[in-house]
Amino acid sequence: MFVSPMLLEYTKDNKPFNDDNYITELKLDGIRLIVSNIDRPRLYTRHNNEITANFPELIASLSIPDGSVIDCELIVSDIDGKPNFAAVMERFKSNKSKHKVTACAFDIIKYKNKDITTLPLLERKELLDESFIENTHYTKSKFLVGKGIEYFNLVKQQGLEGTVQKLIGSKYEIGRRSSAWRKVIAYEVDEFFIAGYRKEDFGWLLSDGERVLGVMELGVGKPERQAGFKVFQQLKTKETNEMVYIQPLIKCIVKYRGYTKNNLLRLPVFERFVL
Repeated sequence: MFVSPMLLEYTKDNKPFNDDNYITELKLDGIRLIVSNIDRPRLYTRHNNEITANFPELIASLSIPDGSVIDCELIVSDIDGKPNFAAVMERFKSNKSKHKVTACAFDIIKYKNKDITTLPLLERKELLDESFIENTHYTKSKFLVGKGIEYFNLVKQQGLEGTVQKLIGSKYEIGRRSSAWRKVIAYEVDEFFIAGYRKEDFGWLLSDGERVLGVMELGVGKPERQAGFKVFQQLKTKETNEMVYIQPLIKCIVKYRGYTKNNLLRLPVFERFVL
């Protein structure tokens, strides 16, 4: 049985806050996973793609009661114990990968055939604790009451993805993006050159002045696109069927979530031009 998961909104200005009406959890850098044990054990992505056959080790070690559905993040930890997104994607694409996956459960949607989405968050957390004993492939998310700012600062110092702050009394809103759950992303911020642009789908090519760092698609508003395009026409150096290259003279401030295994910026987001 698939259940469309509850989704997050950003906190205001992507900043953490202290409020004892909220719990604070680590935002894990992995793949959303719905683990269902209604008629038989099944695994689903957030988009209702069944991936049960992809992870036989998760099925073999599943111990939640019949009639239960839990909400998890599927992760692979690196040598330092930090979630590694590239590694979990590699394992997701091939069960020949040697990476060990862990399903980190943070909520429970059904428990012993009872719909518990209307229960307050902390009551669901208690039922989640009762639903299984942690093992080599399943663990449970730890949380604090309040302490949003302090927790986020520690997470950022450790180079982790960010935190999630959830209203203690919140219900589980199936298939909805809700302000009751708020994410704070620990972006890195730096200046990069614009080295080109796509001809068709929007995207600006980024460079550190020596090497290309990928294409930025996010955060660029219509005024910035129009202003940039006018200037770019004067800086053209060459072009291909897909891309126009320009002299890397224009800088912009970009926030991003680290680097991929190919040393490209991960999810770069435009902030503003450097004037």
